[in-house]
Formats: sequence, structure tokens, C-alpha cells
Amino acid sequence: MYKREFDQYLAKNSFSNALMFFGESHFFIDRYTALLSEIEDASKLTLYHDEYNFSAAFAHLSQASLFGDANLLIIKSEKKIPKVDLDKLVELCKKNPTNRFIYAYYGSDFKTSDKSFNIKNTAMSVRFFSPNQNEAISFLVEEAQRIGLKIDKYALIHLLQAQNNDLSLATSELQKLQLFNREITTKDIDILVYGLAQITLEQLINKILLKQDFKKSLEQVLQSGEDEIKIITALSNFVTQLYLFNIYIRVNGAPNSVEILGYNLPQFVLTERATFSLKFKPLIYKNMLDLLLSAELKLKSSNIDKESILFSTLLKLQKII
Repeated sequence: MYKREFDQYLAKNSFSNALMFFGESHFFIDRYTALLSEIEDASKLTLYHDEYNFSAAFAHLSQASLFGDANLLIIKSEKKIPKVDLDKLVELCKKNPTNRFIYAYYGSDFKTSDKSFNIKNTAMSVRFFSPNQNEAISFLVEEAQRIGLKIDKYALIHLLQAQNNDLSLATSELQKLQLFNREITTKDIDILVYGLAQITLEQLINKILLKQDFKKSLEQVLQSGEDEIKIITALSNFVTQLYLFNIYIRVNGAPNSVEILGYNLPQFVLTERATFSLKFKPLIYKNMLDLLLSAELKLKSSNIDKESILFSTLLKLQKII
């Protein structure tokens, strides 16, 4: 299910005690994991990334509590946990309603990750997509109301833009602005908030493919730790995905993300991806992919100026389109 549907379960307090959170938005994965970890007097075990150990996880959920308190298990990992392990952990929650198991998966392989979390097992999986601006603003409005911060929608839009649409950073700024104990205006945002957000790789790719000036954005992405090969690889993957959408729409007349990608996309993401894919003709896609594959081979060679190769490749790419 998606965030909106899960929010309805939360509002009715009818959600499962075995939950998997995954998807493109690590912010919401973290947010909902923290929210549902707030269980008073719970016996809590958190296993991070390479710390995962099935025996320890199983033992924790299996242990009996003298006072009937909940056993809370949280696994945060970029690696997929074996399905046989997840099945057994979910089964322990099914047998004992006081248990709670949260699997926060930060990886990118979404095809089979959530098979253990289904209605049959009285478990739930929630996929979080990166929010568009309207969704991000709606969230900030709710968060401001929750913490009692007086700030209007226009100031929140200004705040989000100041943080390069990074919802995590914008949310953190709300907590700081609350300390002023008065209504916050757009002028306050200019004075009090310093935009520290790094532009994301996806934002950089969009600027390149829309033939916008990407130089400053590229510098930010490189300074944030991304390397030249990863940028080219990410761009190749995105262009390939657009090409698949383009071919499918030309043949079938309308996009179907399940048949194209193997999973459902929210309608707004599907529409954006389909519209973007039709900007380029098939020959343009071929030329782009040939250029990117050639650049990747060059970047993997030794003793070359990788940054110069990357920059010249991106300029050539914009000339092609």
C-alpha cells in the first residue's frame, strides 16, 4: 500500500504489528519508523544494516515478558533480509499481538522485498515515494500545526525552496523556528534560514535532460560525495527507463508501470514519467545511450581527468537532445 492508505489505518489505530517500510523516500521511512517505535515500556531491539542477526531477532520476539510489555524489533538495512527469516519473524508477531516488528528497508530492489508482509500474515507493507511539492507542503502544514508553529503556506513554500525541496531539512528548520515563539514570515525565512541542502542526483538529471544550466548543480552533487561513474550510471538508468516508457506508449497508447517496471507507480509519478518519455524520439534515445555507455567506459579507465570527461559528456548530451 501507499502512504495515504496507511495513514487511514493509523487514524483508526487498526494497523498491523508487523510492518515493512520501503521506497524512494528515506525521510518517510525514518519518520514512520520513529512514530511507530514509540511504545511505552517496550523491550526494544534495533539492528542496523550489517548488525542483522536472525538468532538475536528471533530470540527477542520470542522472549516472554513478566509484565506483559511489548517486544519491539526494528531492523534498518539497505540489504534484503532473507524471506525465510522474515516469514518467521512475522509469524511471531501473528502469534503474539503485543509484539511489534518494523522492517525499514532502504535498498532499491522493491520487486520481492515485501512478500512476507501481506494480509494473510496479518502484516502490512508501505511504499513511500518521494513527495511532490504539494505533498511536501501539506506535510509541512500538518507538522507546523502539530508543534504549534504559526506560519502560513507561502512561507512554508519559501522554506522548502530554500532547502532545495529537501523535506527532511525543511522539517528540521520548523523545530528551530518554533523557538522564536511568534508567527514566521517569508522575510524571516530569508534572515533565519540558510539553505544548506545539496541538490539531489535526480534533480541534476532533470536539469540535464531539460537542457537547463546544470554546472552549479553538478558541482554540488560532486561535493556531496557522488562520483563521476555513479552520475553517468544513474543518468543511463533514467534514460533507459524513459525509453521503455516511450516504446510502451507508442505500442499500447497509454503507460502501464506494472508491465514496464514490474510495480505500480502513483498516478502523478506515472503521468510525469510518461510525459517526460515522449519528449525524445527513439533515435535520440539511441544516441544518448551510446554516448553514456562510451563515457562510462572512459571513466573506468585509469589516469584520466574524470571530471572533465563527465562535464564534456553532459554538454554533448544536451546537444543531442
